[in-house]
Formats: sequence, structure tokens, C-alpha cells
Amino acid sequence: MKSLLLSFLSLAVLGVPSVQAQERAPVMPPAASATPAAIPSQSTNVVRMTERQVQEMRADILMARKLYPEAVKDYEDLLTQFPKDAELLNKIGVAYQQQGNSLAAGHYYKRAMKANKTYVSAINNLGTVEYEKKRYGRAIRLYKTALGLKPTDDIATLYSNLGYAYFGIKEYPEAMKAFEEALARDPDVFAHHGSYGTTVQQRGTTEPGLFYFLVAKTFAKVGDAEHCAHYLKMARDEGYKDLLNAQKDPEFAKVIKDTRVQEAIMVPPSYAGDQKKVEPPPQ
Repeated sequence: MKSLLLSFLSLAVLGVPSVQAQERAPVMPPAASATPAAIPSQSTNVVRMTERQVQEMRADILMARKLYPEAVKDYEDLLTQFPKDAELLNKIGVAYQQQGNSLAAGHYYKRAMKANKTYVSAINNLGTVEYEKKRYGRAIRLYKTALGLKPTDDIATLYSNLGYAYFGIKEYPEAMKAFEEALARDPDVFAHHGSYGTTVQQRGTTEPGLFYFLVAKTFAKVGDAEHCAHYLKMARDEGYKDLLNAQKDPEFAKVIKDTRVQEAIMVPPSYAGDQKKVEPPPQ
């Protein structure tokens, strides 16, 4: 479905010669109180896009295709016309971060925050830059600031990022609380693999085995044996040595008798330890 949508958008945007060419077609005269660029055709009910919308969508499509340098160029062209647009600044930051340029990414996130002090995505994204630099305390403060703004979108991502940061400083109980908040809002928050978006979700930790074990424990506390077993296997595959602790841990009590959980704990993997088997998360 995503590929079909991108194909449609590509034809609609990347294949459009110019907005001016579209404007040669006759249109119905707008009502006096309406904005001309937003008037839909009465015969087709299609909303005409502004030149800025076309340019930005073209850059968004390049981002989705992971053509980050090309996307940056298009965003930068727009930025010359809208230099204080927080969303554009944030998108450029994301593009640089996807290329591994955390320095440039942080610069644009800060500019976005300066343009809009309550822009949650930019605040969160700067937190991910700080996390990458192992400045976990700064990351925690930024994530908490973003959550304090009472956002309505991407809340699970914010809590997930907060949990990662607490995990980084080995404050595991706080990490567990944050992960529980994330999972309560999106049970699949740890299974998301997409890298494109305006709100960056943190990935990667220095202790993956322990991390997956804690995620498994989070699922166990709500009685989700299927996901618990999945993350126990991931912990096992990362070489985590204390899986048997789950047998006596009261937080695993709701799922410990499930055969899938017992298999993950007791049965060694059938493949070589240096060739880790990647299992898709349960749907």
C-alpha cells in the first residue's frame, strides 16, 4: 500500500511540469471570502495545490525514497522563501540525521525550536541527537519538555525515546515506566521500522540483550505472552545470560506458564550464535 501511495504521489507531484502550466486551465471564479489557491473545481472537487505545497511534497517524496541530499536541496530552496518555517527547518534536520550528520541535524532542530518554542517534533528530535552523543541527561530533559507540552501525536514515540534515555543511564525502573506508557498508547511501538517522518524514534542501545529483556518484562506485566516471548528470544539471541531470572520474577507471573514463554527461556536456539536469526514481531 505504501509503495502504491508513493507511486501515485510521484506521478502527481514529481511528474507535474509546473504549477503555472496547471493554471492555464480555466477555473471557476472564487467566492469573495475564499482564498483562490484553495478553491476546488466544482466539476471535479479537486483542490488546487499552491506552488509551495507542490515543492514541499516533492521534497517529502524524496525523503520517503531516502534520497536525502536531493530532499535537503528542495527544502533549502523553500527555506529561502520561508526562513522561519519551523516545519521546514525540522525536516532538513531529519534529512541530515538520516545521513548520519548529527551536527547539522542539531543545528536545524535548534533553529526550528527558535522559530517555534512549542514545536514538539523538533524538541524530541534534538533529544535523539543528544542521545546519540550519549548525553542522556540532556536527552531526558528534552523528552520531558516535549511531553510537558501535551502533544496529541507521536506520544508513544516520545515515551519510547524517554525510556531509551533512562536505560542509557541505567535507571531501569524509570525506563520500564516510560516503556509501559509507550506500549499503552501503541503496542507495536518497538516494531516500527520506518525511518522517514518528522518525529524521530530512537533506535539502538549499548546493551541490546538487557534492553529486549526489559521490553519482554513490560509485555509480561500486561499479560501479553506472545510479544513477551518474542522479545525474550531477541534477548537470548543477543547473548543475554539471565533469562532464567524470569522464572522467579513476579512481573512475569501472568505469562510465565505460557509454552511460548517457556520455550524462549529454556530452549536454546537451533542456529549458530554468530548468525543471529531475525524474527518478525508478532502481528
